[in-house]
Amino acid sequence: MRKLVAWNLMTLDGYFEGEKPWDLAFHNYAWGPELKKLSEQFGEESDLLVFGRKTYEGMAAYWPTAEGEGKVKDYMNSFAKIAVSKTMKEATWNNTRVVSDPVAELNKLKAEDGKTILVFGSAELIASLMREGLIDEYRICIVPVLLGSGNPLFKKAAQKTELKLISSSTAANGAVILTYEVGKVA
Repeated sequence: MRKLVAWNLMTLDGYFEGEKPWDLAFHNYAWGPELKKLSEQFGEESDLLVFGRKTYEGMAAYWPTAEGEGKVKDYMNSFAKIAVSKTMKEATWNNTRVVSDPVAELNKLKAEDGKTILVFGSAELIASLMREGLIDEYRICIVPVLLGSGNPLFKKAAQKTELKLISSSTAANGAVILTYEVGKVA
């Protein structure tokens, strides 16, 4: 059975992007050798990436021509990818297929043997997957900055979700990387 992991960087005050889409300049406060190593590890443990439409569009615009990204660029461009959207008809980034019903698709994929499925960014998609109890683990890098406003990573939810801390580490620049296993949803 495959595991579904949500990965994101989040400011200390809870935002995964600034007020405008793709306002991610705060990532520079966290980037360093620890996040580079973690990013490379994602390529070893996974073989499928899942994005909401907005995140997919940004990733598809960046990764095919990214410079100096080494192993991360290699797997970002070669892995199978799912773009979740009700409006997209086709995806142009290689190895991507469009899925309009992520719950059914991810339930099916999680039941298969295989590597970890990673969801990057995609706060709205994560919220919908969380409601359905599909996320097995959250990995969050807390960036040492208070942004003051922006798009919150965690959206309002109708239920409480208990989490169990699996690991934590602190980067030299003060970023904290947390891994939580999802417990019961109440």
